Amino acid sequence: MRYQISGRQIDIGEALQTHVKAEFGELVEKYQQRPTEAVVIFSRDAHNLVCEATLHLSTGLTAAARAQAGEIYAAFESCREKLDKQLRRYKRRLKDHHRERPNPVEFAMSSSYVLASDESETNAEPDSLQPMIIAEMETRIPSLSAGEAVMQMELAHAPVLVFRNERHGGLNVVYRRDDGNIGWIDPQ
Repeated sequence: MRYQISGRQIDIGEALQTHVKAEFGELVEKYQQRPTEAVVIFSRDAHNLVCEATLHLSTGLTAAARAQAGEIYAAFESCREKLDKQLRRYKRRLKDHHRERPNPVEFAMSSSYVLASDESETNAEPDSLQPMIIAEMETRIPSLSAGEAVMQMELAHAPVLVFRNERHGGLNVVYRRDDGNIGWIDPQ
């Protein structure tokens, strides 16, 4: 498993990195998952320290958690407990969905753009109706079933997920509706 442990305006020592690797190793071994990457970022928020952790599994699922505490080890432990709870909650569903899957989930690459928002207080007509692109990057699009996509979206606490439907190969979208239900767009 590949680890990426870093700090935003905080120096991360070797002892903390070793502790993070050992705890994640135990967590993954406990649920017998096949992780590919763990990303842990420590930062400061006023007087608290924040730990954000993302665990990418070979099944294509991503578990993410965020916690804060007065000291850095307590923030990490709280974050690890949240990841543990997520993996425990979805263990049966993960096992059922991936029993037949012998290979890891495939990803296709796609372009992703971030457009500037128009936050001006005046309703004046802009000079150009073309949106200004402020970020351009590559994005991975997983090949999943609809059920796996919903699980992935819930684990990542994301409002929307674009995926390639492995049943027919077309692009699909699952999203959380305003009423709390899940919507699925499957253009045919």
